[in-house]
Amino acid sequence: MTYPTPLHQATASPVVRRSGESLADVLERVLDKGVVIAGDVVVNLLDIELLTLKVRLLIASADTAKSMGIDWWMNDPFFSSHAAELEKENHELRERLDRLERMLPSGSNS
Repeated sequence: MTYPTPLHQATASPVVRRSGESLADVLERVLDKGVVIAGDVVVNLLDIELLTLKVRLLIASADTAKSMGIDWWMNDPFFSSHAAELEKENHELRERLDRLERMLPSGSNS
């Protein structure tokens, strides 16, 4: 079985951008300036509120977030590479405090 030969060869046409910005440019701008997405979802049944979800999302670079005063990850032990060390120190300090409190006279109110 033979197939007819095409009249013209299909060539890959260059991708035409409709906007003047690439994805990298948009991403750079978003991380530089930051984007806030906020929304609420409320589920009611017979005028009784069953569930409320409040969503607040900030997308920004770490430097931009720091300049906004948002730096919770810097001091959160969960995000620290020293989390286990800090947890151990905390446990030891609590045990020490318990021993010191037991040494106090039982009639003191401090």
